Amino acid sequence: MNTATAAGAAPVGAPASALLRVQDLVKVYPGGKRALDGVSFSVERPEVIAVIGSSGAGKSTLIRCINRLVEPSAGRVWLKETEIAGLPWRELRRVRRRIGMIFQEFNLVERLTVMENVLSGRLGSVGFMASLMRRFPPQDVSGAFALLDRVGLDGYHDTRADALSGGQRQRVGIARALMQRPDLLLVDEPTASLDPKTARQIMRLICALAQEHNTPALVNIHDVALAQSFASRVIGLKAGGVVFDGPPAALNAEALTEIYGAEDWSQTIRRVSDEDDE
Repeated sequence: MNTATAAGAAPVGAPASALLRVQDLVKVYPGGKRALDGVSFSVERPEVIAVIGSSGAGKSTLIRCINRLVEPSAGRVWLKETEIAGLPWRELRRVRRRIGMIFQEFNLVERLTVMENVLSGRLGSVGFMASLMRRFPPQDVSGAFALLDRVGLDGYHDTRADALSGGQRQRVGIARALMQRPDLLLVDEPTASLDPKTARQIMRLICALAQEHNTPALVNIHDVALAQSFASRVIGLKAGGVVFDGPPAALNAEALTEIYGAEDWSQTIRRVSDEDDE
């Protein structure tokens, strides 16, 4: 395992005040496939952490096990003082309100407007009847307008989701997740279906909003260059285990070989320029 480390790299002995602690997380699917094999790390401050690795390395399973969209087979997960693994369903629903999820497939309701999709991030907090009637407090509506302006969608509030481009849909998904006022953002392949310029803009936006809202983000991503250019920390998975945990600058050829296997990595690691991000 690569020995590069970053703040909060191991949960053993990590303070109980850590924002997120993952300890010995295991996921074995029916048929015996071991997708996660004792994953451990912690996050002690707001930062953007890129999770990289080959297809099948366990990246999406890790993201989804943290909030139990996929049930772990073993291990423990804490969000601040709350242990998530093993929570009964009613309590798990309450904890999930504190975890914003941004999906690769956007997961918008296509027939609803941008504003309705963004406000759906408050459904778990406004009460049953209000959510059924889609009646939200004025402060939630004004907050949604402010978020739409911040993610570059001012004026799109009445546009149906199915009329948006891929990049615009991802921005709606980001705004919806932030409407939950989460303690943690989990982001699953946010740039996989986007063109390179839009992908850079989306990563820049995620990083900026994570800092502005003082919210750590765990981002599952395939693009090594984007991970190095925008994340403050990188976790590399191989065969369901952590083989790298450290700063982007430590992603050298040796580290990439450990994560992905032998290859000529000389053209892979590079800084993404700012010139076409705006």
